[in-house]
Amino acid sequence: METDPRYPIGRFEPTGPMTPEARDEAIGAIALTPGALRAALEGLTTEQLDTPYRAGGWTVQQVAHHLADSHLNAFVRFKLALTEDIPEIRPYDEGAWAGTADVLAVPVEASLAILDGLHARWASLLRSMGSDEFGRRFRHPEHEGTPDLDWLLQLYAWHGAHHVAHVVGLRDRMGW
Repeated sequence: METDPRYPIGRFEPTGPMTPEARDEAIGAIALTPGALRAALEGLTTEQLDTPYRAGGWTVQQVAHHLADSHLNAFVRFKLALTEDIPEIRPYDEGAWAGTADVLAVPVEASLAILDGLHARWASLLRSMGSDEFGRRFRHPEHEGTPDLDWLLQLYAWHGAHHVAHVVGLRDRMGW
């Protein structure tokens, strides 16, 4: 059975109510994302970084910068939901962000540095939260209803692994 290169670990599927153990596992995944991405990018040449992970997909460099952009937005969404009553989350055009000059010209190390610091703070914040805080809700115009922070935690634990798998899958297919 061949895996869809768009979803190498499958599509995001929330598990519903989270147990403390499931939260710990998701927080651990978020904490490990920067190191996993760094390992996936290790030793790649400029030409390899400029290779799309699939036909019609982003380059490896764009994937790395996307993780920094996306996870910065996610951290802000957590902070808003923790400090405001059901805040409205502003979406952004990921495709347009992936085409800006900083994404196309700045070395991936800049985004790895962002992810290192960001995920250290994010994991610390997540570990400090109680069940009631994970139940806090927000509105997002691209999602129905008012998801809670447990849902968002699951989404971003999956999201980091999803994009790291894009890079690892490409390396495997190309023999890098």
